[in-house]
Amino acid sequence: MKAHLLQRCWVTFSVYVIGIYASFLNRLVIKGSGHIPKSGPVLIVSNHISAYDTIFLPWAVIRYNPLQMLWAPAKEELFEKRFQRILYSSWGAFPVRRKRDVRAGRLLNDLLLDQKVMLFPEGTRHKDGQLGAGNRGVGKIIYDTRPAVIPTALIGLNHWKFPGSRQDAAVVFGAAVDFSDLFQREDCKETHLLIVDRVMQAIAALLSGERGDCAVT
Repeated sequence: MKAHLLQRCWVTFSVYVIGIYASFLNRLVIKGSGHIPKSGPVLIVSNHISAYDTIFLPWAVIRYNPLQMLWAPAKEELFEKRFQRILYSSWGAFPVRRKRDVRAGRLLNDLLLDQKVMLFPEGTRHKDGQLGAGNRGVGKIIYDTRPAVIPTALIGLNHWKFPGSRQDAAVVFGAAVDFSDLFQREDCKETHLLIVDRVMQAIAALLSGERGDCAVT
């Protein structure tokens, strides 16, 4: 799936509008953006603490990668109404059924041939900010597609009030996770679990290093 120039311009414009609110009216700090490859398949994997993560994470990525897409699977309920379906689709979101969705899985694999995709490995929000367990399916996706996997920590967004101003939060990107040893293993459930566990450990390390320091300079 490819995005035409008009759609990429629309996405870049949209995230900059969001960025005015996030980083200028408020204090959303972005760290480690240099870890995100400019091209090639990239999987952004993040903790999930707020319904607004899906809005502010694209700003953090596309701010430094203008005119690119950040594709994202989203629950199918968000696409039931026509206006929402058109809007979310224009931003690069696509519907996924809660149970195993073969079609969405194939689309993810196709996108990760050469595109940027974001996923929340926990599969659900943890509003208390605690990191949950990763979903084995994410490990399978990584094993099959082998993109650059960028661990990401979202901090403080679960405490934001909307509308609001002068609120602190941070998006922290880490170095790509190395799975070279695990890619030598058999394609099986155990391997997929080891992969997603390593992803969650990388996210946890970012969180432990940054928590309590949202007002980063």
